[in-house]
Parts: sequence; structure tokens; C-alpha cells
Amino acid sequence: MAKKNAFDYFEAFEQLSELGVQEAEVLVQFMEDYETCAGELKPLIDRVHALENQGDEINHHIFEKTAVEFITPIEREDILELAHQLDTVLDDIEDVVFRFYMFNVSAIPEKAVEFAKIIKDAAVALNQLMSKLSGFKKNPKELHELLIKVNDFEEMGDRLYMSAIRGLFTAENADPVDVLRWTEIYKRMERCCDACEHAADAVSTVLLKNS
Repeated sequence: MAKKNAFDYFEAFEQLSELGVQEAEVLVQFMEDYETCAGELKPLIDRVHALENQGDEINHHIFEKTAVEFITPIEREDILELAHQLDTVLDDIEDVVFRFYMFNVSAIPEKAVEFAKIIKDAAVALNQLMSKLSGFKKNPKELHELLIKVNDFEEMGDRLYMSAIRGLFTAENADPVDVLRWTEIYKRMERCCDACEHAADAVSTVLLKNS
């Protein structure tokens, strides 16, 4: 018999991945509307930081429960690893937003907007994966398809990253400061895609151990 009011780890994972989607949506909207809202960086930073804080609270509950519960639905180390990777997604998207303020960005390249959309797509695919994870013993095929989907977006991010960086260093009369600025921002954006893939890899580990 299931314990009454037991902590739902899978629901917590889904909540974390949903926060990632919300952060990515803020990033995309902000970059698309940058010309009209560039002066509103503080509210954007506050909004994304609030989402990241919500993630920290969820992670705190996860760590608390794994420390005291005798039985967990999957191995404790896998719970903690997945929670960590999902939290990293939130941290990395927030990190991109911080760079706009720190580097005093004045304009957004088209490739950056495209990159933000890939991050959002990867976050959405990861959230879909988390929403199905509780039934991992019943629907492994569907989970594997979603794992591939997350990995596909990560590969798209890799290709765009290489293209964007090459574009910076081959442009005529490029501003050296702008090259440095966007090299760093693109690197941070690529990390967001990697973070989604790493979270998906943690799910792969769960599937392998429980197959």
C-alpha cells in the first residue's frame, strides 16, 4: 500500500523542467523584443531569478526527502543526479540572461534569437520527457523517442554554435569587443543545450538500471 502523502519525486522533476521551459520562453521573448525592451533588463533578470529560486526550493525538498525516506521509487543517487541536472538547466539559462546586463548588449544577432529558440525547444522536449518519467516501466519506447528528441536539439545547438562563432571571426570590420562579447554569450547558450542533454542522459541511466 502506498504511503499516504508520500513525496512525489516525479512530479518534482516535472516542476523543475517546467520552470526551465518558462525561463527559456522569457529568454526568447526578450531577445525577439530587444529593441523595444533593452532598457528593461532589471525586470527580466528578476523574473528569471525568481524562477531559478523556485527550482532551488524544489531541489531542497528533493534532497530533504531522499535523506530521510527509507524507500524511494528509483535509486537515491539517480534522484539526486537528475535533480542536479535539471537545476543546472535553470542555472545555465539564468546565466545567459545575466550576460546581457554584464556585457551591456546593445543589439541581438539573428543567430542568437535562433539559438534561444533551440534552447526553448530542448527545454520543452525535456519537460515532455519528465512528464512521462513516472511511467518509465510501462512506456520505455515513448521515453526513448523523447530522449532522442532532446539529443537532436542539442546537436542543432552544436551546429549553430559553430556557425555563429565562425561568423563572428570571419565578419569584415568586426568590432573586437563585440566578437568577445558574443563568443562568450554563444558559449553560455550552447551550455544550455548541453544541460538539457545531460538531464536526458540521467534519465537514460534510470532506464538502463530498471530495464
